[in-house]
Amino acid sequence: MNDLYRRSTWLFGVVAVALGIALVARTAAAGGGTTGYVVGVLFVALGCGRIYLLKRR
Repeated sequence: MNDLYRRSTWLFGVVAVALGIALVARTAAAGGGTTGYVVGVLFVALGCGRIYLLKRR
């Protein structure tokens, strides 16, 4: 696999996890809301999934 592809995939995963955590934290600070929590958790899952699949290869 191309080294640039692996690094960019890893970076995308880390950014997705960070955005998800920020979404959950911002939603909690604003008083809650189902949509914010769900989207935040989905972003974290997306990032973790990307990193997991990258490491599995």
